[in-house]
Amino acid sequence: MRTNRILHPQLAAALATLGHTDIVLVTDAGFPIPPQANRIDLGLWPGTVDVRDILRVLRHEIFIEDIRFAPEVRDCHPQLYRDLQDIWTGSGTAFSAASHEELCEVVAPRAKVIIRSGSFEPWANFALVASTDPFAWFTEASGIIPLPAYSVRRRRITDSAVPELK
Repeated sequence: MRTNRILHPQLAAALATLGHTDIVLVTDAGFPIPPQANRIDLGLWPGTVDVRDILRVLRHEIFIEDIRFAPEVRDCHPQLYRDLQDIWTGSGTAFSAASHEELCEVVAPRAKVIIRSGSFEPWANFALVASTDPFAWFTEASGIIPLPAYSVRRRRITDSAVPELK
């Protein structure tokens, strides 16, 4: 048995297939998931499994460069926004705005995996854009200078930056 790792076999396998820029969409219980999607349903009961729990686990399992979500999270659901900031502080992850319509119509059909939570909360839908480890790909020994986007992510990690929705 694996310890301190995802035990759900379908979820562990799906995460192992991710490459740079692939999308993992973590949704609330009511999100309209396309029928052809690679759907991993973790919703057991209202509020269980909570979207925050899923995001906390993913924070330690995969590298994420950007999280897209509705600006209403910041503007109308401040506790959820603070929780997101707490989860992703020091990860190098950026926050970007995406309307609910964009998440449903554009992101969901493109997502490599969609994880449905049991959360019954407004706007609790998050598109995580997979990345690579910005330190492993550009080492001092290689002598290769990181691209600006990697340098920014590395600095956000080392500075333990708090992500803000722009």
